[in-house]
Amino acid sequence: MSLYLSKTLILGIMFRICMVLLSFKISISYDIQASFIFGDSLLDVGNNNYISSLAKANHYPYGIDFGMPTGRFCNGRTVLDVIEQELRLGFSPPYLSPTTSGSVILKGVNYASAAAGILNYSGHIFGGRINFDAQIDNFANTREEIINKIGVPATLNLLKNALFTVAFGSNDFLDNYLTPPISVPEMELLSPKSFVVIMISTFRVQLTRLFNLGARKMVVVNVGPIGCIPFMRDFNPQAGNKCVTFPNQLAQLFNTQLKRLIEELRNNLEGSLVVYADVYHIMEDIIMNYNKYGFENPNSACCHLAGRFGGLIPCDGYSKICVDRSKSGERTERDSEGRRQSGFNVEGVLLHLVEISVVCST
Repeated sequence: MSLYLSKTLILGIMFRICMVLLSFKISISYDIQASFIFGDSLLDVGNNNYISSLAKANHYPYGIDFGMPTGRFCNGRTVLDVIEQELRLGFSPPYLSPTTSGSVILKGVNYASAAAGILNYSGHIFGGRINFDAQIDNFANTREEIINKIGVPATLNLLKNALFTVAFGSNDFLDNYLTPPISVPEMELLSPKSFVVIMISTFRVQLTRLFNLGARKMVVVNVGPIGCIPFMRDFNPQAGNKCVTFPNQLAQLFNTQLKRLIEELRNNLEGSLVVYADVYHIMEDIIMNYNKYGFENPNSACCHLAGRFGGLIPCDGYSKICVDRSKSGERTERDSEGRRQSGFNVEGVLLHLVEISVVCST
């Protein structure tokens, strides 16, 4: 991804976040006391370093512009890293790190895990991963630790003024419903609509549980156009230069139901602010109008080893990477578990609000 963020771009992110929250009659300002993050490889900052998993980013070229590999599946910072710095919180540490304890957790914790999904079966082909249910379990442990440290009233107040970011769904398609040979019998038993219904009903229970544990300000990110990622393009050459249709249809089907779920939760969970982050249309706009944003390549991976679009083989030390990631329009990032490299430069993406789970920078 692009490497150098100007102050204007960073302020642009914060401005758009504030505008969305203000539309729900609340101001985020700088009153956010902590940041708790739940998601997959797009938000993982090192949790998978501590488990037995094929989905790891603790090696070169990951972190090439961060100073070293950290477990982030990109060349530098995630967008949430940037936002947290602007909120003066610092980086939320990975939950499984031995140093994530004591006063550190009062500023927030990152529970995200590469290959994770809403459904517990999703991502099993990569071995170890921490799916959303388990991430909530880990948050419950953190909550108890905070209570032991500062007491119940102060803990509830901290959580009330914390930002909770939740980004799941793509792995439930890419590493479950669309994964051969799993996908063949699964599609025969479950229509896309039925599969999405299961995802949404599970997500409802999970988000409600998070609310019951104290989360009040939640940003829930939808699924991006997964049919446009290099992995899907390379494995579906019949699509030519176009995005692959069926995966995008699945994403849109899920997103439609997710938006309704968010409205339902916002109405039913008293005292909550649940925001729907529309990554799909942000990314669609960038893909269609990439020149307008200063990008040179809207479809190929910066970390490239095999395939027309660089999506056939996971990013590793033998991969060819972009020399100048601030200008190439491509990025050294694996959007998920070693095959979903995308071709976007962060500078334009960061002008959009809730590209929270899709981009990286330094």
